[in-house]
Amino acid sequence: MNIHVVVSFALYLLLMLGIGIYFSRKTLDLGDYYLGGRRMNKWVVALSAQASDMSGWLLMGLPGAIYLSGLSESWIGLGLAAGTYLNWRFVARRLRRFSHACGDAITIPDFLSNRFHDASGVVRMVSAFIILAFFLFYTASGFVACAKLFETTFGLRYDLALTLGAFVIVSYTLMGGFSAVCWTDVIQGSIMFFAIVAVPVACVFNAGGAGEALALIKGVNPDLLSFTTSASTGAGVGALGLVSSLAWGLGYFGMPHILVRFMAIDDEKNIAASRRIAMAWVLVSLAAAILVGLLGHAFVAKSGVVVDDPEKVYMLMIKGLFHPLLIGVLMSAILAAIMSTADSQLLVSASAFVNDFYKTTLRRSAGTRELMWASRLTVAAVAVLAAIMASRPDSDFVKAVMKLVSFAWGGFGSAFGPVILLALFWRRTTLAGAVSGMVAGAATAFIWKFKLSALAAQHPVFGLYELAPGFAICLFVAVVVSLLGKPPSAETVEEFDRMAAG
Repeated sequence: MNIHVVVSFALYLLLMLGIGIYFSRKTLDLGDYYLGGRRMNKWVVALSAQASDMSGWLLMGLPGAIYLSGLSESWIGLGLAAGTYLNWRFVARRLRRFSHACGDAITIPDFLSNRFHDASGVVRMVSAFIILAFFLFYTASGFVACAKLFETTFGLRYDLALTLGAFVIVSYTLMGGFSAVCWTDVIQGSIMFFAIVAVPVACVFNAGGAGEALALIKGVNPDLLSFTTSASTGAGVGALGLVSSLAWGLGYFGMPHILVRFMAIDDEKNIAASRRIAMAWVLVSLAAAILVGLLGHAFVAKSGVVVDDPEKVYMLMIKGLFHPLLIGVLMSAILAAIMSTADSQLLVSASAFVNDFYKTTLRRSAGTRELMWASRLTVAAVAVLAAIMASRPDSDFVKAVMKLVSFAWGGFGSAFGPVILLALFWRRTTLAGAVSGMVAGAATAFIWKFKLSALAAQHPVFGLYELAPGFAICLFVAVVVSLLGKPPSAETVEEFDRMAAG
């Protein structure tokens, strides 16, 4: 292990832990721990939302997919860019206003319960269960990415690398809560941006210029540069493949760890400026990640490095292109990407269990101190379960970061996406419609992924990404059940109109 790399990692980890310790002294109640007291400025919200969004998927999953199949996988990036913009443009401001007006809600289940005046607590229970279920897969993807990082960088055993990464992530999340997570995201998002741009630039110089790099890529496989043909299979993308890729953008409307950033901004008037910052970050980062996957072939052709796992191509390029002083910094960017998402997922999971189940069902009389400790214990418990799931590198599903992220993303988008949109934009939505839609969307994601997708060879429609049918079924069920049931009370409708009017 090169001492420069070790020192870089150590300094980075100490900085993250230091931020956690600092904010642990400023976290006084659940509103601070889960939402930072709604005091986040436009820069913090923008960078935190996008850093927690992209995760290790940006530096490992997407470049790996592009390296394997070429530009035919870049449609996912287009779908994500469009989804990011639409979420900021239409959901962010309205959710900030509605969540504050609806009983000063601090979590997504909290908002839905207040929005639909749910005295039974059913929407909290269903929401909390869905959040915990899908975040296990999502958090596990971060731990798998972390283990691959430490394996490649330090030559550690997979189980030891997994334990080390999980320990650091959990430590500062336990201490500082939402504020620590957001401020570390600002640092992590900045490091990620620098790193993802630096690698393709260095690779082009290493190849002898853009023309030489392009020639090397074509020499490996001309289909790598095709938007319509997969370089790995030689098959055309087709309509179903295109819909599956673009459907990734629908997931944004249902991502609890992104939506709570909108709720936390200090003033809804700052949403527009925050959106511009976020979009600039996203567009450049996605384009650079796609270039990393393509230029990985030029790098391999020049260096002769063997790539045994496409999701490690970014790491191998760093080790082969940069001085040891920079290797540690750029490798830390991968850890930053992983941590910026995993910590958010752990925090939202804790809020779902403690604020929306423990406090409302098990311990209604629990005080602030008890709830804070329950939150921290939940963070630890979810992390342990996710680590157990990630500890199976022999499983094709678990060992691929892209597959884990894809399923979790599809599940959240299917269960929450249409319900959030209806809650914000359709006054006729009812509690029964919202709950029915969430259950139908979540069930569709599970059934489609683990049962129906196996039939894709006989019936191609089942090869469609589960987010597309899950989103559609959730929307259909929520609308139909709302229309068939008793209309919302006059009080609920009046409250909606008042919030919509601003």
